[in-house]
Amino acid sequence: MDTALYLLPVTLGDTPIASVLPAINHDIILQLKHFIVEDIRSARRFLKKTDCSINIDELTFYPLNKHTSPDEIAGYLTPLQQGYSIGVISEAGCPAVADPGADVVAIAQRKNFRVIPLVGPSSIILSVMASGFNGQSFAFHGYLPIEQNERSKTMKQLENRVYREDQTQLFIETPYRNEKMVKDLLNNCRPETKLCIAANITCEDESIKTKTIAEWKKHLPQIGKVPCIFLIYK
Repeated sequence: MDTALYLLPVTLGDTPIASVLPAINHDIILQLKHFIVEDIRSARRFLKKTDCSINIDELTFYPLNKHTSPDEIAGYLTPLQQGYSIGVISEAGCPAVADPGADVVAIAQRKNFRVIPLVGPSSIILSVMASGFNGQSFAFHGYLPIEQNERSKTMKQLENRVYREDQTQLFIETPYRNEKMVKDLLNNCRPETKLCIAANITCEDESIKTKTIAEWKKHLPQIGKVPCIFLIYK
């Protein structure tokens, strides 16, 4: 195995690993002893789910979140300098996409270390695929503002980009605020604008539906506390 920083996708929910991750990911994980992770507890669970024979106590974990300083992150790459590969694990989906893992990848690139992304599920790509929206031009915005006036203003700006630039707009919300997100979209977007709500992607109860704002107003979705991604288009 080449010495590199390996970006290790994880499942988006309680999904069987074999259904979303290729076997080569398993083989690479078994050879790694160093992991940069968004959350140590969930990373341990994922590794055990990948292969129950993995001895967690033999592994070294480096926490990476919004509180981790650039100096700490740079120090995490020391094993690479010594010839040992490192795996990067996020909370869900692909690391370094809407994820603090991007910071460590940037440093690895500057230091000329090899970076190898592995195949796995991305809610951004999967939702665009299933929405029926423009897949040649789209933008992901992460979380929208919480403050109501700023939130409404941002939604209208994104909707204007849909019509002005012919570009699909994507964003997410904390699951317990999903229903508030939907109500705000219904109150701020044009009746003819299309909204796709992709919930629990790749999971057994996955739901990906595209309707106009006017159609959604007739029947509000029940998505409280469910991981979702939202897309708007014309």
